[in-house]
Amino acid sequence: MNQRSPFDYSSEVLASLPRHSVSVAGIVVNSQGQVLAIRRRDNGHWQPPGGVLETHETFEQGVRREVVEETGAQVEVERLTGLYKNVKAGIVAAVFRCRPLTEPATETTEAAEVAWVEPADVEHLMAPTFTARVLDAFEPVPQVRAHDGTHLLD
Repeated sequence: MNQRSPFDYSSEVLASLPRHSVSVAGIVVNSQGQVLAIRRRDNGHWQPPGGVLETHETFEQGVRREVVEETGAQVEVERLTGLYKNVKAGIVAAVFRCRPLTEPATETTEAAEVAWVEPADVEHLMAPTFTARVLDAFEPVPQVRAHDGTHLLD
């Protein structure tokens, strides 16, 4: 007897479900407790390295790829530190704390600047949503937050 999994959905059901983009980010923390940040070439904003998860990747593979692309550094993914949803854009981000295995570049094709920053300086450099992601990586348990693209929502 061939039983269907409760997770087998018809194409009609799948087409009717809301669509979300899934992204990943790496909060890379060095032995001095500094965080790796990039200043994006496209908008000049500071943030942790990250981007859209590709369909064939695991979360950890996506984090490692994004960190290398944006910083040049190889990392070890240590643990999940938070899930974040941009309710306006329909983007869900899985954020992971990472340990650097190699030194980063000073710039890449995606980042005009790559730098180690003190956690205390993150709030002045980054938008509130990215500040939360970085600081949450120093918490003992993963955080779950929603935001509007800039500010956290209650």
